[in-house]
Amino acid sequence: MTQSLPFEITKEDSFYEKLGDYVGDVFYDILPEHGYELRDEQIFMAFQIEQAFKNKSVVFAEAGVGTGKTFVYLLYAICYARYTRKPAIISCADETLIEQLVKEGGDIEKLEKALGLTVDVRLAKAREQYVCVKKLDYLSHRTDDEDILSVHDEIPEFVYEPAASMKSFHRYGDRKEYPWVPNDKWEKIAWDPLQQCSTCDWRHRCGQTLNREYYRHASDLIICSHDFYMEHIWTKESRKREGQLPLLPEASTVVFDEGHLLEFSAQKGLTYRFHSETLSSILTGYMDQDVREESLTLVEEILELHDNWFAHLSDSAIAVEGSVRKDVPRTETMIEIAKAIAEKVDALLEQLVFDSELYVMEDYHVKIMEEYLEFFAYGLRTLLQDGEGIHWLEETETQTSLVIMPRLVEDILRKEVFSQKIPFVFSSATLSQAGDFSYTASSLGIQKYASFSVNSPFDYETQMKMNGTVSQSEKEKWEEMGRALNQNKGHSLLLFSSLEEMNRFRKWADQESWDFTIIYEGDREISETVKAFQREQSTVLCSYHLWEGLDVPGESLTQVLISSLPFPPNDPVFQAKRSHSENPVNEVDLPYMLLRLRQGIGRLIRSSADHGSVRIWMTEEQVSTYEKQIQEVLPLPINWN
Repeated sequence: MTQSLPFEITKEDSFYEKLGDYVGDVFYDILPEHGYELRDEQIFMAFQIEQAFKNKSVVFAEAGVGTGKTFVYLLYAICYARYTRKPAIISCADETLIEQLVKEGGDIEKLEKALGLTVDVRLAKAREQYVCVKKLDYLSHRTDDEDILSVHDEIPEFVYEPAASMKSFHRYGDRKEYPWVPNDKWEKIAWDPLQQCSTCDWRHRCGQTLNREYYRHASDLIICSHDFYMEHIWTKESRKREGQLPLLPEASTVVFDEGHLLEFSAQKGLTYRFHSETLSSILTGYMDQDVREESLTLVEEILELHDNWFAHLSDSAIAVEGSVRKDVPRTETMIEIAKAIAEKVDALLEQLVFDSELYVMEDYHVKIMEEYLEFFAYGLRTLLQDGEGIHWLEETETQTSLVIMPRLVEDILRKEVFSQKIPFVFSSATLSQAGDFSYTASSLGIQKYASFSVNSPFDYETQMKMNGTVSQSEKEKWEEMGRALNQNKGHSLLLFSSLEEMNRFRKWADQESWDFTIIYEGDREISETVKAFQREQSTVLCSYHLWEGLDVPGESLTQVLISSLPFPPNDPVFQAKRSHSENPVNEVDLPYMLLRLRQGIGRLIRSSADHGSVRIWMTEEQVSTYEKQIQEVLPLPINWN
């Protein structure tokens, strides 16, 4: 459905002139009439972003908390989408940020009410955010877990009725619909890369499929995560070759909210993920076909090598705090087995040609085999080229995965993303290092761009206190945090650098008594957790993930406690970055930590009426080494106590 522009325009008019006039009316007249404060920062930002739309170019819009940057980019994105008749894509750092935009009382709803608009906004969530009916149905007959069985009971009847009319189909299966399920249980019933969706019996009744069909027809906005947008970029050509539609439709513009995190999603999206069971499953199916003896021998040899390889990877993997990525040393044994597998996989691909020509295999099985073996071989070649790829192991209760990722993604991003002649807007409070945007731009392969910075309008000197504490032990730190929580009677956000650190605090806190509720990230679906924190004002929220995106103005949040400086983990991805830097601390660790620290501090003051305090814990060594750099990016001096 095509929607009309919110202003009149004739064939003789310039769209950009009319748009500029309308935007001026919105910020100077319409929004103030609805109680919104007129902000010079917002007007300046609007003018700068307008140039990016006129020139169809890249702009880095660094704007502090409270500048109203979301209203600005939404207004331009909606109008440009209606002008071009293509939806705008708003790509957010994660699912939490998506919920902040579309929640009841969120920025989109506020804009609709103020401007009298009806915005057609639809969500394109990551595949892991949808229940997999195939997994759920299988598990429901083998478990007595009430959480999982409750999800099974919530699945619509048409899913299980083969004779159901398509007219009765409706969207379902979103993670948000099952808030009672903790993250660890959700993984057991959610989509995962092992699922062969193209051959699944449930495919046309799948919640993911129905939701995808819905968001494709958005006329104004499609909101997704950075991870999902990057998956779309990396898979769109292969999906076209296979006769499938790309994950996202062609867009008029792309806005990257919290765009400083895009590089990590790009790297994550362009990975080769090898599950220990997948190759065995595919090759076993091949052995069931009427194939020649030479092919069977190769399959048996590959399977034996593959089992030995994964056993070696698991035995040598080293866990890293703050990351699910286990470090796998590049041993001679690992490389020798990988080379042997690669040689035999290449040989099997040649044998497939003979088997298909002899009609001993169905075309469908040949295609599945070829696609996976070529994928497997390409990933192995990346691994074997020392210095080209980064690799690590991920292990859960049910599966082991080797992940291989290219070290640098800027060349691919330059070609596949930023070569498009459309406006790209990067929006965040933290895009530069002291006004220099080159670090972010170069890591994304962006050569030409416009940029600007706008400071927050808040009066931090009167609204916020900034405190720092040096602790001698972790137990002492937990006790100091406990005293701070009790003095503030809850109303606090605790930010941790890792899940492990949060769990250590939780173990200590569980032995204490509190006059308020402490809730932890991961116990429930994230948007439901945030709602509970905002609704019950004395609650304490503990998180290792919500350094960005959490927007809770008012009395629910009057204290932010930062347990430790958020340096990047020593996992294979960051180790690779460090190994290719002349000064790893200044080029990798410090920029990452300072950006994340600024984001965490920014959770406290979200409106001109907010107030409260931030307290940061550091070691004595960190104070002597980093205090100067930290102080330079903070809105206030640190008071040490």
